[in-house]
Amino acid sequence: MAAVICGSLAFDTIMTFEGRFADQILPDQLHILNVSFLVPGLRRDFGGCAGNIAYSLNALGGNALPMATLGSDGADYLERLRTLGISTEFVRQVDDSFTAQAMIMNDRDNNQITAFHPGAMQQAHITHVEARDDIRLGIVAPDGRAAMVQHAEQFAAAGIPFVFDPGQGLPMFDGKELAHFVELASWMVVNDYEGKMLSQRTGWSLAEISSKVRGLVVTLAAEGCEVWIDGQREHVPGVTPSEVVEPTGCGDAWRGALLYGLEQGWPLARCAALGNQLGALKIAQRGPQNYKVDRAALGL
Repeated sequence: MAAVICGSLAFDTIMTFEGRFADQILPDQLHILNVSFLVPGLRRDFGGCAGNIAYSLNALGGNALPMATLGSDGADYLERLRTLGISTEFVRQVDDSFTAQAMIMNDRDNNQITAFHPGAMQQAHITHVEARDDIRLGIVAPDGRAAMVQHAEQFAAAGIPFVFDPGQGLPMFDGKELAHFVELASWMVVNDYEGKMLSQRTGWSLAEISSKVRGLVVTLAAEGCEVWIDGQREHVPGVTPSEVVEPTGCGDAWRGALLYGLEQGWPLARCAALGNQLGALKIAQRGPQNYKVDRAALGL
């Protein structure tokens, strides 16, 4: 079984500020904000939601089919995917844009400031989801607005169950549009803040949303997550990491584990528990695609 992963492929430029943002920003001077941060640590990683989720799913032994768009500078990313054994069948390269770029700055408390250039991601809708015997599952993760709308509708039209994971793309959609996504999706995943925004914009409680899909998961960072099915909530405890190094990509690692569990036909709570394990594994390493997965240690 293969899972189509619709979302971004991006280059992450990750910078480390050794102080605290809160010590450098004066709350009463925000109207004339002009700050500069010295960042001794800097590196460039392969990232983006589709790339990170595909990395996680592939590491667990799943079959990941990322559907995403790279720019004219994307040759290195294509080669990386192939080296990892991840299919590039649905990865397009366009010549008139840069690959999406995330500039991420972390402080000593793991707070983040991010600037994101969408680049080629804005053309992700040029690739279509179509029914195929080996494709049994999908996810719509943060991507270009048109791509998120069209890929959700294409999954539904093809009869392919999919996860709707709006992430940082959620604010692009109004209540009517979000309600339509809920109606199309098989499962929903949001973090705590996104869950509140989703409820506010649709006018539906989390319990009501969960009754319209097979299941809804609200991730709670270190506290684990809540699994909602038919209006009933179950808490799945978090997993304590060996150390906290960097949060970038934790949510995507969790989503790759979710897809793996769904591929196996597991109950949603068991999928979420594996996701919590992967998130703890990832946060102990720098970069969103640099952690190693020991399937035996995870009981797989």
